[in-house]
Amino acid sequence: MDATYSPPDDPLVVLHEDHEVLLVDKPSGLLSVPGKGPDLEDCLLARVQDVFPEALLVHRLDRDTSGVMIFARTPHAQRHLGLQFEKRMTRKTYVARVWGVPAEKKGTVDLPLIVDWPNRPLQKICRETGKPAQTDWRLLKDEGKTARLRLMPHTGRSHQLRVHMLALGHPILGDPFYATGAAADYPRLMLHSEELRFKHPDGGRSTKIRAKAPF
Repeated sequence: MDATYSPPDDPLVVLHEDHEVLLVDKPSGLLSVPGKGPDLEDCLLARVQDVFPEALLVHRLDRDTSGVMIFARTPHAQRHLGLQFEKRMTRKTYVARVWGVPAEKKGTVDLPLIVDWPNRPLQKICRETGKPAQTDWRLLKDEGKTARLRLMPHTGRSHQLRVHMLALGHPILGDPFYATGAAADYPRLMLHSEELRFKHPDGGRSTKIRAKAPF
């Protein structure tokens, strides 16, 4: 994996904004929050706060994942949304392109995950010490050597979708950590957060925001 950080200079794409929340479409290759060191300061949070100084972090997406991310615009909204993520009240839907085509049309991966300490930030499956992790998946399109899937995680473990798809025998295309050979030979990680459903902090109404996958 290329160790140099060269984030894209895509303009900020705002999907929805109101007095409590802000949803944007994160580009692949951009950190959600700053990393350690001045060379890793450029991130989505900083770019959002350049335009919306009051914006507060609620959750993260991996650097290489694109798609819908929500920010709070008030401390109340941050607490409200934070509890929804913590209690798994939000619903996240992803689109992924994977190597190979699953034999079934849909399924669930239920495998506990834990950090692979000698190989951080990689994660691994461990039935003894791993934290529970579940992902529902559905085949959207058979592309021959590859397939397009819809992924619906019930938990939010680090690298969950990447490791679960690898365990299924179908690594996500372009994954710099877990894909090998031809599966790794893609310009980006083919994983996109397509939809987020949540209860609006003002009144609790069910809200759904989508961003079409760019691949």
